[in-house]
Amino acid sequence: MQQQTQYDKPSKRGVLTAYLKLMRVDRPIGIFLLLWPTLGALWIASGGFPRLDLLLIFSFGTAVMRSAGCCINDFADAKIDGNVARTQARPLATGELTRRDAIAAFVALSLIGFILVLFTNRETILLSFGAVALVALYPFMKRITNLPQLVLGIAYSWGILMAFTAVGTQIPAAAYLLFIANCLWTVAYDTQYAMVDREYDLKIGVKSTAILFGDADRAMIGALQGLVLIAWWLAGAQFELGAGYSLGVIVAALLFAYHQYLIRDRLPEPCFKAFLHNNWVGVAVFAGVVVGV
Repeated sequence: MQQQTQYDKPSKRGVLTAYLKLMRVDRPIGIFLLLWPTLGALWIASGGFPRLDLLLIFSFGTAVMRSAGCCINDFADAKIDGNVARTQARPLATGELTRRDAIAAFVALSLIGFILVLFTNRETILLSFGAVALVALYPFMKRITNLPQLVLGIAYSWGILMAFTAVGTQIPAAAYLLFIANCLWTVAYDTQYAMVDREYDLKIGVKSTAILFGDADRAMIGALQGLVLIAWWLAGAQFELGAGYSLGVIVAALLFAYHQYLIRDRLPEPCFKAFLHNNWVGVAVFAGVVVGV
């Protein structure tokens, strides 16, 4: 019996792999969707290429806090992930890790993120507490409201405000256009993501905008995408970003049209493809910022 227990004990490599899966290191799309708007704001706030220390802080901090969000998400969803096809292989669902492991990883990653922010300034440090609170709050909103994607949108847009305070301590009024645009964009692409799991979510009682919008999901996503483009365009005018940025927004509009084509039949696989493809929307707008600043 003792030998069998020793044999069944997971190896250090197996535990490390499980933690990397918990942090979604193998699925970096969330990092990219968080990174592009944050870096875009940092470029605008800096008036061009930002200070190297801020570039490293925000790049690494984005990755760390996204992973922290995945940990607290799996902690919250530990009892339901095994009932959803897309999430059955997550380490808490398979028993590779426990909820205690997930919360410990969340705390550790959040501390790393906070240490990074300590190298900025007081205004950014104060804002960072809101960022952690939003990251921790989002997974539990799926039990309370059909608008958890809005909470995620605020969480994913918080770095935009922090970028401006890190550079100049103040948040200009036009920065809130970027914040609003990113909130709406997040709701749009995360609704595409939620469309993949809609049937499962209805059975297990998880709420989402995909369920809230129902048969109007495509129209609502289209309306959100239109508002995003308007907010991006207005922000570009306020910050005087020029033709290069306008071209980036036009490319984003074409990509949004492609996403509407992908989700036309509401099939899970194309909806998930549309969600993933939003990375290129972020790339297009960020490239426009870099050229236009």
